[in-house]
Amino acid sequence: MSDSTSDSVLAPTAPGERIQTLDVLRGFALLGIALVNVEFFSRPLQDINAPGIDPTTSGADYFVEWLTYFFVQGKFWTMFALLFGMGFTVMIDRADRAGRPFVPAYLRRSLALLGIGLVHTVLIWSGDILVSYALGALLLLSARQVRRAWLRRSQGREPAPMTASRMGGWGAALYGLPLVVILLAGMLDSPPSTSQPTRAQTEHATRIAEKAVQRANAVETYSRGSFADAVDQRIVDTVWQMGTLPIATFWVVGLFLIGGALLRSGVMSNPQACLHWLRPMRNVGLPLGFVAMAISTWLGTASPNEELSFREAVQVVLFLVASLVLALAYGATLVTALPGPAGRWLGDWLAPAGRMALSNYLMQSLIGTLLFYGYGLALWGQVGRAWQAVGVLAVFALQMLGSRWWLARFRFGPVEWVWRCITYGRIAPIRA
Repeated sequence: MSDSTSDSVLAPTAPGERIQTLDVLRGFALLGIALVNVEFFSRPLQDINAPGIDPTTSGADYFVEWLTYFFVQGKFWTMFALLFGMGFTVMIDRADRAGRPFVPAYLRRSLALLGIGLVHTVLIWSGDILVSYALGALLLLSARQVRRAWLRRSQGREPAPMTASRMGGWGAALYGLPLVVILLAGMLDSPPSTSQPTRAQTEHATRIAEKAVQRANAVETYSRGSFADAVDQRIVDTVWQMGTLPIATFWVVGLFLIGGALLRSGVMSNPQACLHWLRPMRNVGLPLGFVAMAISTWLGTASPNEELSFREAVQVVLFLVASLVLALAYGATLVTALPGPAGRWLGDWLAPAGRMALSNYLMQSLIGTLLFYGYGLALWGQVGRAWQAVGVLAVFALQMLGSRWWLARFRFGPVEWVWRCITYGRIAPIRA
């Protein structure tokens, strides 16, 4: 059936049709993301490449900073991206099973996510991840349609869906390509042959100076400015961050494909039948990821984004490899624990928070900015990392309670409901 056929039978996934494993993982990922994001509610995003473990901290603040960097940073953003890829794959596979096209709904879903992300990054917090996810989803759709058109032309028939192994292979290749580029950049780095600064060095120094000015402006605006001032600064920050999109898109699309492969292979949709995959993912992934993180942390914790030495390149690459390996290992650990004694508790508490992951993610940003920004309680720079983590745990506990209360009365979270209505082009029933 052609992609122009009406998608009128497509509808939001009913609560009884959801894969609870994915909801539990979303809730878990939401907590990890909050533990990292909270630092940048009270610190400018221009510091995103500053040392991941601040050497000026001490005591409990240093301990929490170290734990967050080693065990959390990078891993849960990666897990969230994998889960988004699984969600998009669920939509594609449901449409294929029903014999209906999915492109119109998928396009509306991605554009709606882009709109939500833009509202978030401009009006709430500029550390948004939704815009990059939406752009990655649109790029993935374009690549799929080109592939299908080429296969129709070359084979003269409707192509079969991409297999899980092929999806995983393409995902790993896309995720790994920037890592190869980073290593090559580090290998090709060499000291200048003259004491006079080169043109590239001069331009680099100019960019550093401009970034320092942007940082100072951000600190002044977010710590003391009005809401209107903060909106203007968020626009500046968002435009500045757009420079990272080309390389970030490789990672996002790669993770979407890896997540889709895990879903399509049955590892996530039927985990009990795939324990022979999940247990090695946990038992090998955890020590391998921790070793990679240990070496990376020993080499350094900064994330240089322009000129870098070979040592720095190895440090960054090991960090990114560990982020993916540990995201998969953490997920496998949680999934294999679900049939055990902790499974019911995880399902009762993490799953509701995961079903409302988008609403909860936006709420975390709203709470964080109202606490730390000048137009809120103005706590910018006054709360150490240890108390930040305590605050995150308290807010997340309230979100788990609130999510259970809400979903006992409604079928979807509030933002999820709006997203689904736009996706499927009609008002979905929201009452439970």
